[in-house]
Amino acid sequence: MKNIFKLTVLLSATLLVSCQEDFLETFPTEQISSEQISEASRLNPGLQSASVAGIYATMYTAYAGGTGNHEDFGQKSTDIKMDLLSGDMALARKAYNRWASISEFTTTVDFTHRHNYQEWRYFYKIIFFANTVIDALSPDGQEPEGAEARAFMGQALAARAYGYLYLSQLFVNDPSNQNQDVLPMYTDTRTPNIGKSSLSDVYDLMISDLTRAVGYLSEFTRGDKSQIDQWVARGLLAYAYGAKGDFAQMGATAAEVVNSGQFTIMPPSQIVFQGDNNQGGFNDINAASGAMWGVDLTSDQGIGLVSFWGQMDIFSYSYQWAGNIKAMDQGLFDQIPDDDVRKGQFGSYVVANVPFNKFYHNGRTTGGQRQVTADLFYMRVAEMYLLAAEGAAEAGNLDDAKTHLKALVGQRLISGDTSYIDGMNQSQLLAEITLQSRIELWGEGKSYFRMKRRRETITRGSNWLDFPGTSYSYDDEKLTFEIPEEEIRDNPFISEQN
Repeated sequence: MKNIFKLTVLLSATLLVSCQEDFLETFPTEQISSEQISEASRLNPGLQSASVAGIYATMYTAYAGGTGNHEDFGQKSTDIKMDLLSGDMALARKAYNRWASISEFTTTVDFTHRHNYQEWRYFYKIIFFANTVIDALSPDGQEPEGAEARAFMGQALAARAYGYLYLSQLFVNDPSNQNQDVLPMYTDTRTPNIGKSSLSDVYDLMISDLTRAVGYLSEFTRGDKSQIDQWVARGLLAYAYGAKGDFAQMGATAAEVVNSGQFTIMPPSQIVFQGDNNQGGFNDINAASGAMWGVDLTSDQGIGLVSFWGQMDIFSYSYQWAGNIKAMDQGLFDQIPDDDVRKGQFGSYVVANVPFNKFYHNGRTTGGQRQVTADLFYMRVAEMYLLAAEGAAEAGNLDDAKTHLKALVGQRLISGDTSYIDGMNQSQLLAEITLQSRIELWGEGKSYFRMKRRRETITRGSNWLDFPGTSYSYDDEKLTFEIPEEEIRDNPFISEQN
């Protein structure tokens, strides 16, 4: 990849602001080398605070993927694309033509399309930022010294693995074929353009990074939920094991989060509108008991039209309100029992199955939120219950799988009666876990991971404008992004798609 993400100015500014005068006299600031940054970071790990904060800010910043279009706003724009490609989110109305190229599969068969570049650049930008911190704190591979350095290192390692986790799924048709060469794998900021590494090596790096991150973060207490702590790192590790096909480790790692007691499943009063604007809905990361990772947005961030809320919430002044409507796939909606409170997350707004009782600004004035202060959710403990159940079921531990699944479903059924799960055999249980995952995590981007790791075939429902009733295998070219034109043009070691 062309190394275009330079942080010299940022780090130089950080050093100028943060260092003592005697240090500035020793190291002239006209040309601050990587060795000087590393030495400074060894003496004062807090110098990396700005770089780590930059990783998190990138995740919600408009145009983080470098395209300048209104579908480019970091992690949550990726989540929308993943749900559209997995088939669970239907583009049910195309006013302003947003997301049409994803729904129509124009992007995924054309390497020149901007969405391919956007996803590639966004995640490699995160990786570069993470490598900047890792290089500074451990330039020669040595262990970081002190609690502060270990905390920054743990967050950077987890962020790097997060980048490769998404790249390994979004840009690889069949993520179960680990022998194929798929991605350039950068582990420092000094290496120039390189060719593809094998998927096996990418998975090994992710798992190593996340395992180390869990250790470094074991004594770290984060300031807010935007930061990665050991539990978020474990959650990412569970997904990495699942991507690799190691279901036993996926389940065991997710169960560690479940059994930690750090988070409780969001009750019905939090996941669906209750008639009280101050309760329910995915708009307050701090009030949500099951939220593991996300960001508390305030007016200071200046987020508006170009945002997840603008694209998903009819109560925000942007595209969903104006008629570019994303809705639950009709085939999936029809599988939600009437006894399930999650059915109430959806209603009619121009079309059916619009999620205005799940994603809503709590002012609930149609088109009313112009400056976004509703929060963003990246990971919930419900995901861990479902991954733990899936992993246990795959391993044949049906009792454990049922326990994890019933803990979630018991809070979703109005009756609370989960006895129907008791008599399920392995295949029935895995099918039920899949269904519950699709319903529970709708609009949160995780169905794509499940589709890839379980090698599913998806079928679009009747409310799709594009290709209703058509089925696609998980490894279909249409469901995977292309290595962008810019990478193939600028990197002499990559000339072919995956």
